[in-house]
Amino acid sequence: MADPRVAVVVLTYNRADDLSRTLTRMLAVPERPSIVVVDNGSSDGTPAVVAQRFPGVTLVRLAANAGAAGRNAGVARVDAPYVAFCDDDTWWAPDSLRRGADLLDAHPSLAVITARVLVGPGEREDPTCTEMAASPLDREPGLPGAPILGFLAGASIVRRNAFLAVGGYEPRFFIGGEEALVAVDLVARGWGLAYVPELTVHHHPSPRREPRRRHGLVVRNALWFAWLRRPLASALRVTVSTVMAERASASGLQGCVAALAGAGWIAKARRVVPPHVEARLARLERARSRRTFRAPARGTPPPPAREDTTRAA
Repeated sequence: MADPRVAVVVLTYNRADDLSRTLTRMLAVPERPSIVVVDNGSSDGTPAVVAQRFPGVTLVRLAANAGAAGRNAGVARVDAPYVAFCDDDTWWAPDSLRRGADLLDAHPSLAVITARVLVGPGEREDPTCTEMAASPLDREPGLPGAPILGFLAGASIVRRNAFLAVGGYEPRFFIGGEEALVAVDLVARGWGLAYVPELTVHHHPSPRREPRRRHGLVVRNALWFAWLRRPLASALRVTVSTVMAERASASGLQGCVAALAGAGWIAKARRVVPPHVEARLARLERARSRRTFRAPARGTPPPPAREDTTRAA
């Protein structure tokens, strides 16, 4: 029987073939969730493909590409208490949605669950999942999995009311590290976030990617996040370390320059997180500094060469 507790929101842009594969997979899971596809202004006929091949799927057509914030429109269209996010090149394994809903039912202070991501036909574990499993944060009594201070947007289940209460994804971030603001704002309000590897998401990266452009956006957003939420000393430290790390990367330097364009907005919107949240961010930052060429914890500056493999560009 269909599980009414979880709805699925799929974000897509000019990837009709990849989206068709994802929808075929999601329509086959035993939970039979309601599915909302948010089309970010595609020009490749994606809306027609959805309407013709998947008539049971709700389609939300945006006039222009809203990036990650397009998911907000999808969340607004569902009534289920929990929302599972997909990208057009990711899909949830059978029973993972049900198990995620069971955990959210059992833990009312839990706002986000991130699943284990298996990449490609070889099902290689995404490196970010390896890092999340080894989280240096203290375990929170009564919560499942590993405590985290970020999540993977295309591989997470969120509590809808908590997600909406913090405003969803910030449109200015567009895409690339867009989870950071949502994550810290949730934790600042007392919500928990967990990585639960018993849940599984499959990711077959689309060949339609723009890694250089995305890298610049990731760098820009990491700087914006630091100045929006972290104390002055931490924001300055992140800025210096990011500029130094990106000085040999053209796209990274472009991201640093682009960050300056948001100075006026940042000054008005800046809201420093409570000390206990900053302490967790600093702990993650220290843990990353002890690693060499490994993925950052979400909400910390990215290394210069790492291209995130868990979301479509």
